[in-house]
Amino acid sequence: MQLKVPPPPARGRTLPPDETMQLKVPPPPERGRALPPDETMQLRVLPPEASGSPSARHKTEAPSALTRVTAYLEPYTRRLAPYAQRLAPYARRLRPVYPRPGRAGWRRWVPSWRQSVGAVLTSIGLSSVFLVIAYAATDIPDNLNSYATQQDNVYFWSDGTPMARTGWVQRQAMPLKDIPEDVRWAVLAAENASFYSDPGISVSGIGRALWRTVGEGDTQGGSTITQQYVKNVYLNQNRSVGRKFTEAMIALKLDNRMSKDKILEGYLNTSWFGRGTYGIQRASQAYYGKDVSKLNAGEAAVLASLLKGAGLFDPTLSKANHARAVERWSWILDRMVDIGKLSKSERAKYKKFPEPLKQNPLYDTGEQSDYLVELASQYAKKAAHLSDQDFDLGGFQIYTTFDRKREEALTDAVTKARKAALKDDPKTAKTAHYGAASVSDDGRILAVYGGPDHRKQGYNESNATTVPAGTAFLPFVYAAGLEHGVHKTRSGSATPVTPQSVYDGNDAVPVTTPEGPYWDRNGDQVAAHNDGNKNWGHITLDQALANSVNTPFMQLGMDTGLDKVRATAVAAGLLSSSMGPQVPALSMGSSTPSAIRMASGYATFAADGQHTEPYSVRRITRNGSTVAMPTPEASRAVGSEVAGAVTKALTKSFALAHPGAASATAQVAGKAGTTEKDTASWYVGTATSVSTAVVVYRIDLTKSLEPLPLKGIAGTAANSVPYGIWSSAVSPLG
Repeated sequence: MQLKVPPPPARGRTLPPDETMQLKVPPPPERGRALPPDETMQLRVLPPEASGSPSARHKTEAPSALTRVTAYLEPYTRRLAPYAQRLAPYARRLRPVYPRPGRAGWRRWVPSWRQSVGAVLTSIGLSSVFLVIAYAATDIPDNLNSYATQQDNVYFWSDGTPMARTGWVQRQAMPLKDIPEDVRWAVLAAENASFYSDPGISVSGIGRALWRTVGEGDTQGGSTITQQYVKNVYLNQNRSVGRKFTEAMIALKLDNRMSKDKILEGYLNTSWFGRGTYGIQRASQAYYGKDVSKLNAGEAAVLASLLKGAGLFDPTLSKANHARAVERWSWILDRMVDIGKLSKSERAKYKKFPEPLKQNPLYDTGEQSDYLVELASQYAKKAAHLSDQDFDLGGFQIYTTFDRKREEALTDAVTKARKAALKDDPKTAKTAHYGAASVSDDGRILAVYGGPDHRKQGYNESNATTVPAGTAFLPFVYAAGLEHGVHKTRSGSATPVTPQSVYDGNDAVPVTTPEGPYWDRNGDQVAAHNDGNKNWGHITLDQALANSVNTPFMQLGMDTGLDKVRATAVAAGLLSSSMGPQVPALSMGSSTPSAIRMASGYATFAADGQHTEPYSVRRITRNGSTVAMPTPEASRAVGSEVAGAVTKALTKSFALAHPGAASATAQVAGKAGTTEKDTASWYVGTATSVSTAVVVYRIDLTKSLEPLPLKGIAGTAANSVPYGIWSSAVSPLG
């Protein structure tokens, strides 16, 4: 036999997809037949995409539902094929003849009993095939219903008590191991006692639901806990036959892939219990004011009854609701006895209906707590590297550093001062702002005052970098001089400075450099001024800080180096972004630190020169699991001796300004701060290792962020409003 193959195409040329080539292939000769010489067959060259080439494989799309069903059924059809071939002749003989021959009139149209049985069996067979196909074609959705799994974030005071919660829903997921068995079985007794043995659906229940849908136009009943969980997290709440069928298919598949405990855990954490709560944990807190781990069987039965419909079974809503709730509560407890999950003796303990709380006690944010939540959430996301999207999904428990007693004392002190100002000078006080913060020497932010109400003013006055620090900045200049020494010439080593170093304390002393007087850009010689233009003569640095004499420190800053003054202030806790320009005014407090940062800076001196970055969150968990978050570590800002000298001078400053305000043994140090243009008034002081900074200033937020003159709203040197707030906030705490 001979094959005639045409020559290959010329180099560089491929065959077009539709070009054919003829191969003369003689067919096998039949018996008694000669071989025709010119009999041919055609081979068509197909394009690469139609072949099994790699390019075609890369373009393959995801399999369709029909493909998946075919693949799923292929092993079964292959096994049944031989039997089907054997039964085919019998099936043809059994094919009914219809209308029935040999019958007249209407009897021709009445099926025989064989036909009726055949129709029923065929319907059952087709239904079974349909269900198998539907099961194979149904996939468990990859994406959960985000609303069903969203949780709230809960914030706690430093003592562990709840402070606030945030989020669109009240939900906190709990591991099943943390939910008592009595609580679990109260729910199972009420909703699905056969949960651990059923296949995930209830056929009779689905039948009832479908009957009601077709007959009465609604869908209800018939849902196992697995089906309810599927509806909560994978589907919507639409009432339709299609949704009910999809729910059943997913429930069957989920029951095969997920453990019963996991399904129950998911159900308990996503179900609606009324009062704005999702999940058994929030329901326990909303109705009984305690965690789910502390519920007894009687209380659990009340919560389980709410799954039937909180609008009908919340006993606090109406007398009718109360009666229904008591009846169902009793039935659930009896049902727990029937299924062997509660003994009769235990059941006898629950004779009195456990009345839930009248109102949801879960903490909402408002007024000051909003400012605390804002600070804590910002810190938590940054420190734990949490994205906004992840954080907003909720489930976090944020344990803050805020001290409830200190927060209340600080808020009360500022509130009284604000009311007094509004009474004495309402026009000026209308634009007055009060910022305050307390920071411990280990960096914990214990309290802040951010404003009158976060819902009316989101501007956080404790964290604002708007007004200058004024003479409250002098301790940082003093610390820089003690730490680095001074240079009277441009070259050579630094000359050490001690608290007893003497400077000119007179008013209007010109500022000098090694080359001579310092001139500003306007050609004017720069000079410092003291409060009240008072002349103090030659004075030691220790005395100058104790008496708040300004002129020595402007010159000390120049001698030390403004770059070193800046670096010392930043190392102690002030933000570099808030620092003023490196001109002589820097030493007079041209920088604009927040109250939190000023308190942190003074806390560094109280901590023997060790600075810890201020932080507002000490621990984070998510649904009981710890979230990794480092705690700030202390670093050396200034030497221990330098910090001690600054603290000693500030202690003298407090004693001189407020004699008798503290006992001789009390560890209290502090200093007032004023600004040249009277735009801010400060008091920063430390008592028992906690530094508190208070600032009063005026800004008309409807016009600009430019500070306005105080016009007496902050009091006088003898009767300072910031000091009054500081004293009132600190005194009750001892």
